[in-house]
Amino acid sequence: MSDSAQELLLAMFEHAIAAVHPMMIMDAHLPADRDRPLRVIGAGKAAGAMAAAVEMHWRGPVRGHVVTRYDHACDTQHIMVMEAAHPVPDDRGLAFAKHCLAGMASAQDEFCVCLLSGGGSSLLSLPAEGISPEEKRAINKSLLRCGAPIADMNTVRKHLSAVKGGRLALAANGKPLLTLAISDVPGDAPSVIASGPTIGDDTSAADAIAILERFEIPVSNAVMQHLRSPAAETPNSDDPRLANCEFRIIAKAADALRGAEEEAERWGYPVLNLGDDLEGESKDLAKEHAALVKQILAGSGPIQAPCILLSGGETSVTLSGDETELGRGGRNAEYLLALICELKGEPRVAAFAADTDGIDGSEDNAGAFYDPEHWQQALNKGLDPEALLAKHDAYRFFEAMDSLHITGPTRTNVNDFRAIFIADA
Repeated sequence: MSDSAQELLLAMFEHAIAAVHPMMIMDAHLPADRDRPLRVIGAGKAAGAMAAAVEMHWRGPVRGHVVTRYDHACDTQHIMVMEAAHPVPDDRGLAFAKHCLAGMASAQDEFCVCLLSGGGSSLLSLPAEGISPEEKRAINKSLLRCGAPIADMNTVRKHLSAVKGGRLALAANGKPLLTLAISDVPGDAPSVIASGPTIGDDTSAADAIAILERFEIPVSNAVMQHLRSPAAETPNSDDPRLANCEFRIIAKAADALRGAEEEAERWGYPVLNLGDDLEGESKDLAKEHAALVKQILAGSGPIQAPCILLSGGETSVTLSGDETELGRGGRNAEYLLALICELKGEPRVAAFAADTDGIDGSEDNAGAFYDPEHWQQALNKGLDPEALLAKHDAYRFFEAMDSLHITGPTRTNVNDFRAIFIADA
């Protein structure tokens, strides 16, 4: 990859992050009356930065608690920022959820704001009565492993939870509650973001059962009995108990892609936006994009080179093969490795893919760069890209190519960012 192509792709990513960062956007979404007492609760990978941004712009007294992923906290003066595990909940997240329910119920004359972002489902975790945290974690792990879409995972979570699916809003007992959310879900459905703790839910316990059966997730009799009981049902979207709850999405994937597109056009390159809500297997999406790249290279595509293909959303990786032989790598690295395997060193193409939260899966990298020379370089090093892809070992590939992109936590999260640069002939 030429230095200029890598510089362009990185600049696009940085502008995408800036377009959805709490510090850049919060002021425009807070109420005009900022002198009254404020109670803040919240959960998600961006919750710490969101809390700091609220403090920056609120004039009246502020107190509250938010929970974020380990190493994602920000400095705040009045809102306590706690850290817990993600994507598999731990005891700190459970303790915070109990505290959050109690805090919501005890709010007096304060205006209540809930700050939500991606990761909130795991971080704000409290099982329904009769379900152990251990089993809820095991179910979550199983859904992650089998590549279940985030919407399906959240449906199951909500119906096994004491706080998700509108139940946190019920704890407000009719008091006004404003939720400000950064969306990390394709389609930006409010009920799916962080499993919708403050908004009505129109999925059912029967839907959760169907998902568990479709992915063949084993569950105990206690879980199945709960899901078949009235207690498993969540308040729906027209429940009168939620009448004083307002929900606003303050940032989403489309905003990030718009920021990236503006930067690309500033560099003089036209952009074909393939969508901000793409889902499916990472390697399958890479095959689709590689086919489109080949059309454009042949002069028969929907846009002419030089150009950039841009997309967002949330892909998944279904692990297959012997677990002891599986490698490392998140969905964005897998997408790029699959793209390399399809294009096999095409010299006019470079690419970048990353998770906007700065963590690709559970690794330390946000994503990686794809250079057209990687195919031959890998062969020269004795690496077989297709064999590594079969073992889901994309991290090893890009580590060997010295092209991992490591940012640390960005403290925002609108999921995947992908950009493919196609040079002129």
